[in-house]
Amino acid sequence: MIEESDNTLARRHRRGQEPEEQDKYATLRQLLNVIFMVGAIIGMFVYFKYSHSVGGGIIICSMLFKVIECVLRLMK
Repeated sequence: MIEESDNTLARRHRRGQEPEEQDKYATLRQLLNVIFMVGAIIGMFVYFKYSHSVGGGIIICSMLFKVIECVLRLMK
């Protein structure tokens, strides 16, 4: 019977990744994702409550963090 951890390692190995390989940008990517999510929520609140242009600007600025995170993921 294959344990779930062995199955996960086997799947990673098939994709070409070594099981020991760690993403060196993992914590930075998680931080960028948190900043993006918080910024998007604040931007939506401002957009619907106060000003469409200011809220849209906040959302666009938070999307820049997501773009940076995606670039880091692709560099992996």
